[in-house]
Amino acid sequence: MAARTKSTKDRPSYRCTECGWQTAKWLGRCPECQAWGTIEEYGGAPAVRTTAPGPVTTSAVPIGQVDGRTATARGTGVPELDRVLGGGLVPGAVVLLAGEPGVGKSTLLLDVAAKSASDEHRTLYVTGEESASQVRLRADRIGAIDDHLYLAAETDLSAVLGHLDAVKPSLLILDSVQTVASPEIDGAPGGMAQVREVAGALIRASKERGMSTLLVGHVTKDGAIAGPRLLEHLVDVVLHFEGDRHARLRLVRGVKNRYGATDEVGCFELHDEGITGLADPSGLFLTRRDEPVPGTCLTVTLEGRRPLVAEVQALTVDSQIPSPRRTTSGLETSRVSMMLAVLEQRGRISALGKRDIYSATVGGVRLSEPAADLAIALALASAASDTPLPKNLVAIGEVGLAGEVRRVTGVQRRLSEAHRLGFTHALVPGDPGKVPAGMKVLEVADMGEALRVLPRSRRRDAPREAEDRR
Repeated sequence: MAARTKSTKDRPSYRCTECGWQTAKWLGRCPECQAWGTIEEYGGAPAVRTTAPGPVTTSAVPIGQVDGRTATARGTGVPELDRVLGGGLVPGAVVLLAGEPGVGKSTLLLDVAAKSASDEHRTLYVTGEESASQVRLRADRIGAIDDHLYLAAETDLSAVLGHLDAVKPSLLILDSVQTVASPEIDGAPGGMAQVREVAGALIRASKERGMSTLLVGHVTKDGAIAGPRLLEHLVDVVLHFEGDRHARLRLVRGVKNRYGATDEVGCFELHDEGITGLADPSGLFLTRRDEPVPGTCLTVTLEGRRPLVAEVQALTVDSQIPSPRRTTSGLETSRVSMMLAVLEQRGRISALGKRDIYSATVGGVRLSEPAADLAIALALASAASDTPLPKNLVAIGEVGLAGEVRRVTGVQRRLSEAHRLGFTHALVPGDPGKVPAGMKVLEVADMGEALRVLPRSRRRDAPREAEDRR
């Protein structure tokens, strides 16, 4: 009797829960989206199918004969957003904008919708999270009223596609993609299958109509875009909207862009009347004073390719508890701790270990790049000695654990921005390149040379240390 063989239908099949890729055997890593541990068994193996050649929609032509004018970007009316997009919105492009709740995504896109609307280019704003009257109240507050801006409150995909046929817009804004569902797909709105179906349908409609589309996406508690990773692969541009809800500054950062660079950053200011672009945002990060104050130091950070002058502040006080406090705001706690260790070991400033230390930035900017190390160290040293740094001084450089000051990228751009804002002195690593005319630059090799810019004065805790030794 012949041995009974297992039929093809009985064999298990596996599918990636992140992107939907299918395979006949289990794998630890999905070859499609590169995610680990997402391959799960779900049923019978897919039948082997062959696709016969069919009629083509458009004939293939030499690439030199393709008309590239149809992909010319059109401005949105918001210059800071156009900077990040690479000049504006390309017809047929799909842009995904993600950010935390309350950061200002809807406010920004409503402003873009009103400024992009015109006689020749209608705009359709579809909201799935608010009612039409709620959006109208926000539009009245920020002045986003235009006769060519159409508003609809829908959560059904078929209704959204029906609005596209009725309005025929040049720009579609959907707020948000996680709130719209298709009745033909099982699952709740925001699920993997629903998000994939909604995004796929809108992308097909955008390409067929030559319509630009802006999709709002939710984020997880870790800051990543919610939903399947496939969504980020399908769209043309991925933007992140960042900012502290207690500060006025908002940043739009490009993560993926098929039409431009991904190292551009747009700066915005959120206020009661709406949101406005900041062509020169450095003023938000500085405190204007007539005389320098101990514990403050200025640096120039690069957000994308844009240099921004920022201020680092530090305060040291006698600790009332055995374990002194270390509090930071806008700075990485690990880098501040490293600078404290370098100052104590290489700079011979022993009083820092016995004090409560508070360090922060001004205006809500976050400094995470190593180029701010020198400014952090000088602010801490200035606070410990209670002596202010010279006026109109900026410090740029990475500090190593051996106390050396290392070179960083974009020194010339940083110095040009500082000189434009009126700063006349700078501390930089060796070989800074071309220096702006009229600016005095001091090259420092280690923290010992950098600390010499502090005026000669006795620290506040010097008498106390001398008494302790007696």
